[in-house]
Amino acid sequence: MRKFFFLIPAMGCFFSAAAQKTDSAIGTVTVFKDPRMDILGKKMAAYNDDLSQRVRSGKGYRLMVISTGDRELAMKVRSQLYQLFPDQKQYMSYQVPNIKIKFGNYTDKDEAEKMRKQLISFKIVTNNIYVLPETIEIKPDKKDSTPTTDN
Repeated sequence: MRKFFFLIPAMGCFFSAAAQKTDSAIGTVTVFKDPRMDILGKKMAAYNDDLSQRVRSGKGYRLMVISTGDRELAMKVRSQLYQLFPDQKQYMSYQVPNIKIKFGNYTDKDEAEKMRKQLISFKIVTNNIYVLPETIEIKPDKKDSTPTTDN
């Protein structure tokens, strides 16, 4: 404990002496900018622009495929959906006591209805499939997302 009390005044003297020494030194400081920082900044800006063009959200529709308390059934339905429609996105949530699986991102209600009828024809689930209005992920068209080259 005595060592600690001795260190405090000693550190104060050291810092005050260091401050006095730097006041007497006058000189110039040269800062060299690393050119890699500009490259990194351009890459980050391009990545952020690309990311903002990839996915945006908007009003649309999803299909409520199943809402069940049976986890095994929910996982079975989910795997069947992945096998039949690997390009469609699924959203699985747990709200006590049910597991809910929502399917797809549709901007048009007719498109969602068409997929609902297709899922009913596959007989993946025995109960009804509902079309729900939700905020969905909207991906831009292929022609809009082509990168431009700067010469």
